[in-house]
Amino acid sequence: MKALVTGGAGLIGSHIVDLLLARGHTVRILDNLAQPTHLKGKPSWIPPQAEFILGDVRSREDLDRSLEGVDWVFHQAADGGFTSAISHYFTNNSLPTAVMFELIRDKHPVKKVVVASSQAVLGEGRYGCAEHGVFHPKSRQVAQLSVGDWEHHCPLCGKPLYGVPNDETQVDPFLPYAMSKYWNEMLALNLGKLYGIPTVALRYSLTYGPRQSLFNPYTGICSIFSTRILTGKAPVVYEDGCQTRDFMFVEDVARANLLVAEKDEANYQAFNVGTGVGTSVLDFIDQLGRVYRRRVRAELRGEFRPGDVRHLVTDASRLRALGWAPQVPVQEGLMRYAAWIQQFTTIREYFTEAERLLKSTQVVMQSK
Repeated sequence: MKALVTGGAGLIGSHIVDLLLARGHTVRILDNLAQPTHLKGKPSWIPPQAEFILGDVRSREDLDRSLEGVDWVFHQAADGGFTSAISHYFTNNSLPTAVMFELIRDKHPVKKVVVASSQAVLGEGRYGCAEHGVFHPKSRQVAQLSVGDWEHHCPLCGKPLYGVPNDETQVDPFLPYAMSKYWNEMLALNLGKLYGIPTVALRYSLTYGPRQSLFNPYTGICSIFSTRILTGKAPVVYEDGCQTRDFMFVEDVARANLLVAEKDEANYQAFNVGTGVGTSVLDFIDQLGRVYRRRVRAELRGEFRPGDVRHLVTDASRLRALGWAPQVPVQEGLMRYAAWIQQFTTIREYFTEAERLLKSTQVVMQSK
C-alpha cells in the first residue's frame, strides 16, 4: 500500500512510518514541523525511504497534494496539551479532518483512514465503590479541588472512589482539547459511513516513548519529568500524585494503527488503545528515578488543573479481540526511553518558563 501519515515526524506518527516501511509499504509524510515540538527543525529519525512534504493539514492545497495516489491515511497531526486555548484546538484538530474527507470524496479514492482520537474523550470515566458499585461522576469542581479534596466520593457512603477501566461506550469530553478530539472522531466515522470510506478511530491512552518532544512543556509527561530530573530539578506534580493513568508505549500504539488498517471488521468503529493497568504519577516518577539511577523526590505544591481527571484507565478488550495486545510494560518502556534521551549531550528543561503562563491563565491553580 501507499500510505500517508500526517504528523509523521511526531512521536506516534514517526513510529507508524517505521512500521509501515518495515512491512514493505510506501510512505509519504505530511508535517509542518510545528514549534515548540520540533524546535530544532526536521528530526533525524525521518527515514530517507519516506517521501517528506513540509506542509500543514490546515492547508487545503497541502492536504490535496499529499493525498494524491494514496491508499491508506493515518491522520495523526494534532495539537494537544493542557493549555488555555479553545478555538485553536478545533481549527487545528477538527476542521482539517472535515477538509480531508471532502478531498477524499471528491478527488482521492482512499481505501482506509485511521484517525487519532484520545482517551480524553472519556472524560472522568467510571469509578467504583466497594460497597455500592460503579458510578459515573461529573468533573470535580474548583471548589472541591481548592481545599485539597482530590478524590471522587461515593454519593451513598462518602468514601473515596477508585477508578474502573472504561470501555468505548464511555464518552464525556469536558475540556476543549477533548471536545476537539471527539469532534474529530465523529467527523471521521460519520463522514466515512456517509461516503463509503472505510474509517477507524483509535482512542490512545497516555502515550510515551522515544521521540517524544523534549522541547514542548505542555505535552508529554515522560519528557517533562525526564528533562527536570536530568537537569537536577524535581518533577512538579499536581494534586497529591496518587492520580492514575494508563501509560502506553508508543510502539504498541503504532501496531494498533497497522492492525486496524488491515482489518475490515474494524471499519466505522472507535477503539480504545490501552493496557488496562493504572499507574500513579508518583509511581511513574519512582520508576523514572530508577532508570536514571537518581534519587528523585516529586515537588508537591498543592496545585491542580481544573478539568483534570483523577483516575483514567481504558478497557481495550474490543481491540484485543482483533488480535492486538500491548507488549511493552511501563518499566521496560521507560528503560528504552531513558536509553534514547541520554544520547543527547545537552538537555534543557522548558517547564519552568511555561508554568508562569499556565498559572496566569488559570490552567494551574493553587489549593488553600
